[in-house]
Amino acid sequence: MIGRAQLGQVEHDEEFHEKILGQHHADERMLRLVVDEIDNACDAKDWEKCRAFFADEVTVDFTSLAGGEPATIPADALVDAWRTNLYAEKKSYHQRGNHRFEIDGDRAVVFSKAYAFNLLETGAVTGLWEVWGNYTHRLQKIDGDWRCTGLILEVVHQRGDDRVRTYLPES
Repeated sequence: MIGRAQLGQVEHDEEFHEKILGQHHADERMLRLVVDEIDNACDAKDWEKCRAFFADEVTVDFTSLAGGEPATIPADALVDAWRTNLYAEKKSYHQRGNHRFEIDGDRAVVFSKAYAFNLLETGAVTGLWEVWGNYTHRLQKIDGDWRCTGLILEVVHQRGDDRVRTYLPES
């Protein structure tokens, strides 16, 4: 048990507070990296890299975009769906900002505003589809690394040809 004198010393221990603050900033940097690199990996069609940022299961809620119900699915299934939808000829671009972090030990929530587009320049369907929205990513530290365990997209606005977003070429 520590006494009042020791408690006062801990409360005013700048080195202790700097260490805690430093860890918080390091976690924020890594959390931002994870959510941003998921987007970058999708745009680069680097599906192995994309998958590496997820826990084995992920709870997804894209209902404001595509209807349906939120679901907990294997991360492999999520990334495979993105791989199918964002095939080589479909260009995509994702950008996010205004990150806000809530960190509680080995769990975190990242809120961000996002913009994305899908572009088809040739084929049966051509055109541009765009979306603006608010994202909530849930993450957990697993084996020392932050991994995404949940995604929610709240669509603010979309425009363009929705067929571009949903079109899949015949196999």
